[in-house]
Amino acid sequence: MNIVKYDPFKEFRGLQEDMARIFSGVAPLGANREEMLNGAWAPKVDIFENKDNLVLEVELPGMNRGDFELSFENNMLTLSGERKFEKKTDGDNYHRIERSYGAFTRSFTLPQTVTAEGAKAEFNNGVLHVTLPKREDTKARKIEVLGFDSEPKTIEANDKAKTAGA
Repeated sequence: MNIVKYDPFKEFRGLQEDMARIFSGVAPLGANREEMLNGAWAPKVDIFENKDNLVLEVELPGMNRGDFELSFENNMLTLSGERKFEKKTDGDNYHRIERSYGAFTRSFTLPQTVTAEGAKAEFNNGVLHVTLPKREDTKARKIEVLGFDSEPKTIEANDKAKTAGA
């Protein structure tokens, strides 16, 4: 008689694979995990930073300024709102509706280097531009390096290409 090692999770793995196979074709094309978890739609966001600011650009096509709210608390920036479906007339008979509608909430945890003091938000042509300034104490500074054999050299604090010996 052979001894066989028992795997208590073998049946669960099989069940998980079966469920994944069943639902693999159910998600609509182009749907990502966030869309499936948060609802019908979420506005697309670009986040980038420059020397002085962290900038968010949010696409909100077809929306007005009163359709969304923006808040900043505990380094969490939250954008919430609703894009409503407006039926033109009772006689309209839609053949296809591909644009997304409904309520949304997007939250972004921001680094400790930014502050809400001096933050700006502008909404123009369906794009929301949010600018959050960096804290003064976290901005890159120049450091003067003194040496015995040469004149003082100044290097950028964030410039990794230069070295103190250069």
